Amino acid sequence: MKRYQDITLSAKERAKALLAEMTLNEKVGQLNQRLYGFAIYERKQTPDGEVVELSDDFKEEVEKYSGLGCLYGLYRADPWAAKDYSTGLTGVTAKKVYNQVQRYVIEHSRLGIPMMMSSECPHGHQALDGYLLPVNLCIGATFDPELLKEAYKVCGKQLQEMGVDLALVSMLDVLRDPRWGRSEECFSEDPLLCAKMAEAAVEAIQQTGPYVVAKHFAAQGEGTGGVNASAARIGERELREIHLPPMAACAKAGAKGVMAAYNEIDGIYCHANRWLLTDVLRGEMGFDGIVMSDGVALNQLDFMTGDNVKSGAAGLTAGVDMGLWDTAFGHLEEAVARGYVTEEQVDAAALRILTMKFERGLFDHPYLPEEEGESFDGKTYPQSLQIARESAVLLHNNSGVLPFDKKEKKKILVTGPNADALYHQLGDYTPPMREGEGSTVLAGMKQVFGAENISFAQGALLREENEALLNQAKTQMENCDAVVCVLGTSSSRFSGAVFDSNGAAITGAAAMDCGEGMDCAVLELPRSQLLLLEAAKASGKPVVTVVIAGRPPVLTDVCALSDGVLLAFYPGPYGGQAIAEILAGDVNPSGRLPVSLPRTTGQVPVYYNFKSSYRAMHYMDQEEGPLYSFGHGLDYSEYEWSEIGLSHEKITMEQLEYNGVYLKALVKNTGKFDGTVVPQLYVTDVSADVVRRTKELKDFARVEVEAGEEAAVLLYLTKKDLSYWKQNMTFDTDPGIFIIELADQGKCIWKGELELCI
Repeated sequence: MKRYQDITLSAKERAKALLAEMTLNEKVGQLNQRLYGFAIYERKQTPDGEVVELSDDFKEEVEKYSGLGCLYGLYRADPWAAKDYSTGLTGVTAKKVYNQVQRYVIEHSRLGIPMMMSSECPHGHQALDGYLLPVNLCIGATFDPELLKEAYKVCGKQLQEMGVDLALVSMLDVLRDPRWGRSEECFSEDPLLCAKMAEAAVEAIQQTGPYVVAKHFAAQGEGTGGVNASAARIGERELREIHLPPMAACAKAGAKGVMAAYNEIDGIYCHANRWLLTDVLRGEMGFDGIVMSDGVALNQLDFMTGDNVKSGAAGLTAGVDMGLWDTAFGHLEEAVARGYVTEEQVDAAALRILTMKFERGLFDHPYLPEEEGESFDGKTYPQSLQIARESAVLLHNNSGVLPFDKKEKKKILVTGPNADALYHQLGDYTPPMREGEGSTVLAGMKQVFGAENISFAQGALLREENEALLNQAKTQMENCDAVVCVLGTSSSRFSGAVFDSNGAAITGAAAMDCGEGMDCAVLELPRSQLLLLEAAKASGKPVVTVVIAGRPPVLTDVCALSDGVLLAFYPGPYGGQAIAEILAGDVNPSGRLPVSLPRTTGQVPVYYNFKSSYRAMHYMDQEEGPLYSFGHGLDYSEYEWSEIGLSHEKITMEQLEYNGVYLKALVKNTGKFDGTVVPQLYVTDVSADVVRRTKELKDFARVEVEAGEEAAVLLYLTKKDLSYWKQNMTFDTDPGIFIIELADQGKCIWKGELELCI
């Protein structure tokens, strides 16, 4: 028995023993993830039944390196992968094909090294019959990390059952420019909210399932002009204050992987940034997992190096351990021969990957049981629906138009391009859905209000004007008591998008104006949708607008034309049911804006935590401030706050470090509906040696309060919450005055001062 086969040894000891047996070529093979897993197989019908054939490309890759480090996306299904229910993998077949692939790798590896498998899980598993969640921006609106944790435990369980070792999960990007097509992948514009959500996701997935590869590191949400993968033109302090906290939280939670971001920061690509990927990530944050490149990103270093061999060496030197679809890491043997990197550097990366394979048990139990697993549907696992319920944000509600009273049996016209289009509410990175699965707004309205009370007219296309559709809606408006216009954006790839080699859309489909590759210059809704809304307003009927979107849109005209506005960032497969329940008052809305909404595109950026050195969003031709700021969100009840105060109004450094400070308050629900408050604690540092932000979120909670009842609220501050990155780039606090603010629903509830003494 070889030493690496000894199960009594630790994973790292076995990995070191195996590494000593390997050639340089075999080690380099472990660092490569060149293949598109969805492209290595084909289902074929034969006289003896269906068989799955593995591609020559796959077999040649295994032969080239005497094994396979990692296989990406065997189960991926979407238009880019060209896999659906007729061509892709489900159920027992999926497990059989996994075993077929794994068996081929092991049997054609000189040392019998199994492969790992990575799979996309940006908001649920991107596979046929994958359990899907609303997108991150929607999840951020819940301000509920515990609910997210329960939802991702379900995802982790499904991923584990399907043999996934590395779940690629969007969770590190902080949204700073809403023109970015990938805005939907961010939890928030606020680093604390992003960090809390990311930490919850890592803990949940790794508790029930595979290792997490958190993406993207770092500052991808700070692109120039909102353009995907563009330069982040920021300094180190901005990077540390805004963009690094989510990764620090993931490292603390034990994330086993991280994916580097496409962008460059101050002239250095993240994939070639040793300070970022080694000094900060490993040295400061204590991260000890693997760093994976983004798709073909190592090849993009050629713009900097002019040589694909040098690009691979630059990535490895910076701290990248595993490539993705690139050719650069395939040249690492040549890079060693040229002296660009050493074999010891290759060893360090290979050791991390091999250790992970032993930790995952792949050497001892490489195959899946070929049996039916459980069904991960919305009825068995209602967490996805609950996120949709908690996340919808009621922006305004003039004269209490909402909720609609079901007892009145009003005739409601549901109209708009997003009213009956399931894929428009799912977001990017979404697999095909089975026929009849999920709930659109129209289906939800029929379910909740009764089909006999609901009529439908599409009314408009997403972006193109269509007079015939508009006239049909106008006619039906004459015979209804209220109009629900369902407008917004779509990240649907399912109607003709063209894709780049990394899966990003080059040109959008007819129903795609958001998502990866779909950056925009204008945030206002298209004229085609506003014409429909204007017609609804002109009908004289009460108008409620539901906006389903993947980025923070400009809703100035929408709010002016509507009696009530409900904003739902892509609420997932069960979003239609959740929205209908909210419109009926069966669910009291409790979502809060995770991002600020601009009045016009020209105001961008409008994030709430701007620097105090300037007057943000101040223009001679525009009303000051955002249309609605971070944290705003109404409901159907009313609340009274009392007995608000800090545990200390004056505290020493020693006391702060030992005990911290807490804010306490009582809140009473004086309305008729059970409700939820989302108290937010903000701090303003008025005395520092660098320019500070006007205010920063430091704690928040979700507190359910039944009608007529009272509940206590406790929010906490620690030394970390009062510290900042000083001129010398040390993280510490200074004595002085801090303004403390308690807020909810976009309003200040209480302000006080805290004095910190030596």
